[in-house]
Amino acid sequence: MGFDGSQSLWRRVIDTGFLLLGAVLIALSLGVLVTLVAELIMDSAGRLNWQFVSAFPSRFAERAGAKSAIVGTCLVMLVTACTALPLGIASGVYLEEYAPRNWLTALIEINIANLAGVPSIIWGLMALGLLVYQLHLGHSVLTAGLTLGLLVLPIVIVSTRESIRAIPNGIREAAYALGATRWQTVWHHVLPYSMSGILTGAIIAMSRAIGETAPLVTIGAMAYIGFLPPSPVHQQPPYVNFEWLWSNFTVLPIQMYQWVSRPNPDFHANAAAAGVVLLIITLTMNGLAIGLRYRSRRRLSW
Repeated sequence: MGFDGSQSLWRRVIDTGFLLLGAVLIALSLGVLVTLVAELIMDSAGRLNWQFVSAFPSRFAERAGAKSAIVGTCLVMLVTACTALPLGIASGVYLEEYAPRNWLTALIEINIANLAGVPSIIWGLMALGLLVYQLHLGHSVLTAGLTLGLLVLPIVIVSTRESIRAIPNGIREAAYALGATRWQTVWHHVLPYSMSGILTGAIIAMSRAIGETAPLVTIGAMAYIGFLPPSPVHQQPPYVNFEWLWSNFTVLPIQMYQWVSRPNPDFHANAAAAGVVLLIITLTMNGLAIGLRYRSRRRLSW
């Protein structure tokens, strides 16, 4: 009994130690994050205003703005989301619910896991050779969106599969017992219950894509653009315009790098302001996904 009591006490001590260590590491991580964000906001305090958001880049720091980079970032992310999310979710559903368990499926799964760890510059070189030189898509918003979509596609596939795999088989068996087909089971039961995890994977994927610079530099993103792409919406039929897909572009990370590389400290303040704008766009995008995730959970609770 004494041995069992001492062993139990030792385990409680170890558990308490790990708990305290985890709390300290979380506090340090959050402290570093808050410090960096606060310093970024303080550095941008003199430049973060409406004039900065609505002005085009300039060789004069006090006149320079990030309008073209903000619009370019939003358009590239739109193409990335339309590319990676539907294809990634559909691929994850097929691999988990429909694909046979054989050597080919196992090979595909291994390759998907490996692609998630490929450096982003490799994706940029692939896009340069395939999309720019072979398919002649040019240095356009479409090329950038497809490149980033392929970059984060493995993340979406893996997160979708893990979310679907977490659904108990009893839900599928109950649906089959009531006469539902496999597609009805997936659409009405598996996907709604796994949507929370799928949206979490989408948040991670899009958050990585919005901060990428190396693949966009490789495919020819411009550091200075004094114009906007054509508007995606027209006032006349058919009301939708796709000319913006073929427009040249820049994004906020590239604009920030271009400003930071200049010796003038005023441009460094512009880079900090662009960083704050990038954080706002990222948080807004993630907030929309979190809202959809919360709504899907509430719908299931009803």
